[in-house]
Amino acid sequence: MSMIRRFLLLVVIAAVCATSAVADAPVRGITLSTHGNGRDWGDDSIEPTLDRIAATGATWVAIHPYAWIANDGEVQFQDLDKNSTHLTRPIREAHQRGMKVFIKPHLGYWASKFSWRGEISFDDNTQWDLFFDSYNQWITQLAAATAEADGFCVGTELDATLAHEDAWRSVISSVRASTPAPLSYAANWSDYRHVPFWDALDVIGVQAYFPLSDKVDPDQALLRTGWRKVVSELSGFATELDRYVVFTELGYDRSHVAASRPWEARSDGDATAALQARCLRVALEVVEEEPRIIGAFLWKWFPEPHAVGRNFPLAVPAVLEVLREVWKPELDSR
Repeated sequence: MSMIRRFLLLVVIAAVCATSAVADAPVRGITLSTHGNGRDWGDDSIEPTLDRIAATGATWVAIHPYAWIANDGEVQFQDLDKNSTHLTRPIREAHQRGMKVFIKPHLGYWASKFSWRGEISFDDNTQWDLFFDSYNQWITQLAAATAEADGFCVGTELDATLAHEDAWRSVISSVRASTPAPLSYAANWSDYRHVPFWDALDVIGVQAYFPLSDKVDPDQALLRTGWRKVVSELSGFATELDRYVVFTELGYDRSHVAASRPWEARSDGDATAALQARCLRVALEVVEEEPRIIGAFLWKWFPEPHAVGRNFPLAVPAVLEVLREVWKPELDSR
């Protein structure tokens, strides 16, 4: 057997093993966001923060390191290495608490012409080349710097770039050479069927902001009906590809439109706390019931002492009660 064929066989075997491994235990994950471009992940506050997250029954934590997109396509970032404390410390601290870590890179777009990262697209090949060259540099540095993590996402909501399949496959190959972690891509809920390279990844990632009901204040039965339709379609899709699904984001704001427009950051106050908790409870219960969906990363939690941000709060009493009740079996088995 030639060296090239031997290498390709090893890549295939590794991918198959990684795909099997992701289904071994449920992903009960919480996304740890940041008050300061991720630097607070390296502070001493990471210890009490992870203690509180672990107390919910979470088995995974996700962090979302940032780079920034310029209008001409350049991805701008600070050089990274294995001494990047804000990346390595949360991995070490989570592992000490028995939790795994998912690295989910985000491209910041706030000073650019793009209104969100799903809009990132360019008019000519020069800009596309600059984008993928600089993105590949960033993402492989990040993968190498976080090689002790347990999962890695090669991209988040960059769905206007998906037609450039060869470029994405090159990125995935570079990331595979930089980290042993199983790989995913975080597709927007409306676009997961349009990703042409799921076969090159270990698990299908979906930003799970699916609209469930237009009814004001829907009850659990109506929410469950909406979710079961979504889950049936996802399960069929994943089965065809011989993959599992993880919800790379799942969350609800305290909002009157939490069930109809769950992606919308809109805080309507305490009057909608019950709807937020109800939506989350049904979503988590449905995830626990579906074998093809291995779990979810909830959006979002912040480092202590300000665990609740402006929207999508998790560290609030109603949500914490839901998490403890749905995830309690995991607490009992530790």
